[in-house]
Amino acid sequence: MQFADFDTAAFLRDHWQKQPLLIRNPWAQWRNPLEPDELAGLACEEGIESRLITRSADRLAVEGGPLPEERFGELAPSGWTLLVQAVDHHVPAVAALIAPFRFVPDWRIDDVMVSYATDGGGVGPHFDQYDVFLVQGQGRRRWRVGPRCDATTPRLPHEDLGLIADFTATGEWLLEAGDILYVPPGFAHDGVAVGDGCMTYSIGFRAPSRAELIEGWALDRADAAAEDDRYADPDLTGQAQPGEIAPAALARLHAMVCETLGDSDGFARWFGAYNTAPKYPDTDWRPEEAPDEAAVRAALAGGAAVCRNPASRFAYIRAAGGVTVLFVDGQTFDCAGETAELARQLCAEPELRVAEVTSAAAALITALIAQGSLAFADED
Repeated sequence: MQFADFDTAAFLRDHWQKQPLLIRNPWAQWRNPLEPDELAGLACEEGIESRLITRSADRLAVEGGPLPEERFGELAPSGWTLLVQAVDHHVPAVAALIAPFRFVPDWRIDDVMVSYATDGGGVGPHFDQYDVFLVQGQGRRRWRVGPRCDATTPRLPHEDLGLIADFTATGEWLLEAGDILYVPPGFAHDGVAVGDGCMTYSIGFRAPSRAELIEGWALDRADAAAEDDRYADPDLTGQAQPGEIAPAALARLHAMVCETLGDSDGFARWFGAYNTAPKYPDTDWRPEEAPDEAAVRAALAGGAAVCRNPASRFAYIRAAGGVTVLFVDGQTFDCAGETAELARQLCAEPELRVAEVTSAAAALITALIAQGSLAFADED
């Protein structure tokens, strides 16, 4: 699905990370990509993150999945919400919802969470630390949006939900099927289903925190450091106060850290692998049998197309010497020449036929099939 009428440049200029925006059905032809029963089925599966939120009086209760199938028959006729995370990893039609939003770089895209709610169902007023597009799949939902919040915003005491204690709406809209509400990071919002059969697709974006970047990069550098790479002071001279950590020593210690962490090329390689690491590392998408490179090359030469695993993350950087460094599911592949162009095409297209099947191209495709990131398009 694609947008028929949406001004990307104006949106990025006026609203991205600035102000919420209601976008009335911009699709060329909107079709709800998932049935409620299919969503409920996913919530019953092991390895799929899901939550059931029910309302009792004025309090919301949260149950984590996987949910027993009979639980749905026990629910009240109204006031509950089912949330299933990363549905795009399992349903190609849901994964296709991401395509119109790729004016934001792929490395920023997280996943698509899908919710189903009965009349009055919702998760309460809250705010997120990331951008989100809330696509109304079917039914109706009333959204109220409030002011920007931060860590000092008072919260209600709830062990599972970060609900805002004093929510005051500054805008309110009723969304119909195909409508989209964009909410930037930090803005309070509260959505309540109006009638039954309300489905919402939340396309969320990643925003690594400074703390996460520092911790991850520093740990990577620490793991790579040699045991004998230690502080040294062969020019040491006597000092009057032995208890003092002298300015010269502090400067040398600080330089040791800054020189290591200041490796911009190393950081780029680390971040590419870090950013594309699987969200659910326990999920194994590898084929039952290891692919044979000769067979892969023959299939590619015969015109067979390869497609990306919807759960896989692809990205690349341009490195020195004309090398394109491809990152796929946390693994790194240095690509040069025609393989560099292939790497860029793999990141751009969800399905691809390889025009020039060299031995290097066949080796790269085989490696990606072996780790479960690619498959031939005619395979399940």
